This record gives sequence, C-alpha cells and structure tokens, in this order.
Amino acid sequence: MILAEAKRVIEVEAEALKNLAASINGEFERAVQMILNASGRVVVTGMGKSGLIGQKIASTMASTGTPAFFLHPAEGIHGDLGMIMRGDVVIAISNSGETDEVVRILPIIKRLGASLIAVAGNPNSSLAKSGDVFLDISVKEEACPLGLAPTASTTVTLAMGDALAVALLVQRGFKAEDFAMFHPGGTLGRRLLLKVEDIMHTGDSLPLVGSETLMGEALFTITSKGLGITGVTDADGALIGVITDGDLRRALGRGLDIINLPASALMAGKPKRISRDELAARALQQMEQYSITSLFVFDGADTAKPVGIVHLHDLLKAGIA
Repeated sequence: MILAEAKRVIEVEAEALKNLAASINGEFERAVQMILNASGRVVVTGMGKSGLIGQKIASTMASTGTPAFFLHPAEGIHGDLGMIMRGDVVIAISNSGETDEVVRILPIIKRLGASLIAVAGNPNSSLAKSGDVFLDISVKEEACPLGLAPTASTTVTLAMGDALAVALLVQRGFKAEDFAMFHPGGTLGRRLLLKVEDIMHTGDSLPLVGSETLMGEALFTITSKGLGITGVTDADGALIGVITDGDLRRALGRGLDIINLPASALMAGKPKRISRDELAARALQQMEQYSITSLFVFDGADTAKPVGIVHLHDLLKAGIA
C-alpha cells in the first residue's frame, strides 16, 4: 500500500511535467528575452509553497549568471517593495493567481516601472491578466489524494523556473568557469577553480635524478621526497623516464642487485605528464585513466623539463578526489 501510493504520487507528478513540456510556447521565449533585455535584476515573489519554490528559482538564477533575489510579498506591502527598481523583471508566482498578498502588489510593480512575468495555474486569474508575459503552470490534478496540498503544481512550478534559468544560462553563453566564480566553496568550486600549479610540488620537493645516477642514490631520493617516485632526466634536464617504489619492488622480486645499477636501467619510459595551467580535476582524470598516482608537471612553453609534480594525495587533501 505504501509503495503503491509512492509510485502513484511520482506518476502523477511525472505526467504533470510531460504536460508542461508540451505546453511551452512563445510566451516562454518572450519571458526569456524580457529578462535578457532587462537593465535591472530578476525579482521573484510568491506566498507559501509558491514562495518556497520562488526562493529556489531566484537562487538558481543568481548562481547561473542572472542576478536575482526573492521578495516576500507580505513584507513587500510593508515597505520591502522599495527593493524593486525601474528596469527590473518581477516573476510573480501563484497557482490560483488570486493570492491576496501577491495580487495587492501587482499595481505597485507596474507603477515602479518593472516588467511582470505572471506564473499561475489559471489563465483567467488576476495575476495572469496583469502579466506582461503569462507562463501557465496548471495541472490536471495534485498528487495529494485530497487535492489540497500543493504537490504536482509545485513540481511543475519548480521545473518552469529551472527551464527559465537554464535557457538564460545558454543564451548568455555561461560557462563552467563562470559557474565556479559563484561557487568558490565546496568540492564543486575546487574542481572548477583549482589548477595543477596551485598544489604541485616544486623546487627541492621535486624528485629528480640523472639517468646515470646509481640506484642507491635514486632510492634515497624516492624515500626522502616522500612521493614514492622519482623522475629520470637526461644531461639537458629533460624528463626521459620515471622510477616508482613499485618498480623497485618488482626489480628486487626478480633478484636484481639494484644498488649499483644506473637509474636508466630501471626507469619506465614515456612518463605521463600534465601542464601546470590544467585544472587539478584533469590531473585526477589522468591518474584514474592510467592507474597511476603521480604526474610530472610542465610549463606550457617547455614540454621537456619538468617544473613540478602532483600526487594523488595532493588532490585528496585539496578535496578534488
């Protein structure tokens, strides 16, 4: 019984979303163009559940390149309408289109010189008739069996808001780098902003030995640098190979007396590499792709001599992985 009811609710809301997609028309395009052409910001308003959905819509727009904020209509009629400026676009949400607090501020919105996008479930409502653009969020039924609690209608409203935000994002040419600017905190921001050069080891921390260096000394470099690897360079300082602690274990397993061998005898050629200006997330992708834990880093202008090294542990500490 419980599972059946859960499935019924989801099916009702899914059907409402399908109907919404089928109903999208030129009014939606007009709404997007109105916001793109506006000299001001987007002000979202709504009461109750519509207000909660409106807050999410405003937040999504603000994080995707469309300056927006939420205005509570009840607070609006007690002074907060001063937040609205000429050139703003107000998105007013009310499923019935007759919510008292919303309807009361409509004449003031026009008087202040703002444009109005009406989002309502009744095309004959006061809100719908007042809008410069009307977006229909009507549903055949709520998922609530009593037909009282906003369920399908709020789902549809949220989807309409997401559709607006994403359409605006695309029209503005908003990129991942732009998104990162508004999300500097958390894993998302780090993945989009942090570059390899921000976390790589350089200078004395860079494990490098010459190709003729004896493995006794190379072993000390691997151990002392604490990265489980050393790069092997030629006479000009160009990277020609790497030796990992795994290579050492395999050599010892074969019974080799490695101490007096040159580094070139044990190195693996064609080491994987990355540019210092690549995103750290790209370094993680390469490590996962090749099942390795380190990448030597190069300057974009010089692909021969390494300028650093980045280890999987560095990515973990930075919150990339």
